[in-house]
Amino acid sequence: MKINYISIFLSGVLLLSTVSCKKSLDESNVNPNASQTAQPDYLLTAAIKATSDTYWGTTNNMNSSLLFVQHWAKIQYTDPDRYIETNASFQDLWSIGYATGIVNLNQIIKLADAQSNPNYKGVALVLRSWIFTLLTDAYGDVPYSQAGSIDTYLLPKYDNQRDVYLGVLADLKTAQDALSTTGKAIGGDVIYSNNIASWKKLANSLRLRVALRIADREPTLAAQTIAAVQAEGGAYIGSNSETAQLVYQASPNQNPISNLFDTRDDYRISKTIVDQLAALNDPRLPVYANKAVDTQLYTGVPNGLLTGDAAALGLTRTSKPGTYFTAPAAPAVIISYAEVLFDRAEAAARGFTSENAATLYNDAVAASLSQYGISSTDIATYQALPAVQYDAANYKKSIGNQKWIALFGEGLEAFAEWRRLDYPILKPAAAGALNGVIPVRFIYPGTEQSLNPDNYKAAVAHQGADLLTTKLWFDVN
Repeated sequence: MKINYISIFLSGVLLLSTVSCKKSLDESNVNPNASQTAQPDYLLTAAIKATSDTYWGTTNNMNSSLLFVQHWAKIQYTDPDRYIETNASFQDLWSIGYATGIVNLNQIIKLADAQSNPNYKGVALVLRSWIFTLLTDAYGDVPYSQAGSIDTYLLPKYDNQRDVYLGVLADLKTAQDALSTTGKAIGGDVIYSNNIASWKKLANSLRLRVALRIADREPTLAAQTIAAVQAEGGAYIGSNSETAQLVYQASPNQNPISNLFDTRDDYRISKTIVDQLAALNDPRLPVYANKAVDTQLYTGVPNGLLTGDAAALGLTRTSKPGTYFTAPAAPAVIISYAEVLFDRAEAAARGFTSENAATLYNDAVAASLSQYGISSTDIATYQALPAVQYDAANYKKSIGNQKWIALFGEGLEAFAEWRRLDYPILKPAAAGALNGVIPVRFIYPGTEQSLNPDNYKAAVAHQGADLLTTKLWFDVN
């Protein structure tokens, strides 16, 4: 596994990206024993690790999107849980997503073409599409067509969200065509270990995800995208063992949530999801939450309390997120089998496919429970509950409620799906700072206002005020 070499690699990238002022200095400072070209396997590992850490980490997950969707809550330093954010609050997803993720993956694409290895190109396009989706889901209009090419576009323009999604769909189709199970092997793949068939399934699964992102705005295009996957004979992720995820290791390469809980005690599970799981007698409750130390009860914290009110609940009388999620080797999930089944159920419910929506929905619920080792008997009991059974008359409610539970821990994805499906119905933070409204986007990093001001201003003029309350293009209702 090349994760252990990431810090060394990143230092190397910085050196490779530095251009000397004089040719003579270039020539006199060449190390004859060092490679002058970054290798695609190291670039690939670095991009996966850095993006997964950011996606699953503090600023864009634990301290924002997990709070907005009320999976987690804060017991100390509660300002983020009250929607008190600054233009520095969401910096990591932007800076790491572009500077490490997109830049590295663009370089892999160039190297893949030079080395005649289309599998590197296909994998890089899949991962780049995932990152662009995270960025546009969170911020809206973002640099896409000019992103990650600093030599050509020092100040990249912001593409509108519709064009970003359409560009991502085209890139995923290109990736699908490039990936070949009989092609050259790749290295540095810490997700699927050079299983190209799995990468092809991931490409299709992301195409399905993005097609549904645009479905309320562009239903015909969404249907055409899904039909194209079917016409190609393409498969989706088909089991829990095929879930796309980065499985972490022991320190110093542990899950970022584990790393945070080693030194801090700021977070608890939200009362909203604890109450919902308890009402359904959901067998995932002991997985998602630990019992409070003093009471041995599952006790969630209401979102958005004043710091004093939250502290009064007591660190030892409230429930931390479950040890499954705080373990060093806990995985960072990119897209799960359960999510793919929910997406297929929705596509069927919308009439985009001829599959059976109710069957796929039930399979999705079962896959989510099975993901955490729940027995088949308990799964059947849970599925038989009236509150869990599929309601064809309101598929968004059935899928939205259960998908919200299944996406526990995946803050950015849960945040996107809650805005799109409008379920579950959440109450704003108790002492929220947005006049009874839950955030519906991230605000742009402040560095964009100073470093790329003209393009930043153009994006705001097109999209709307750079506020947490400005709805994005895909968020119709």
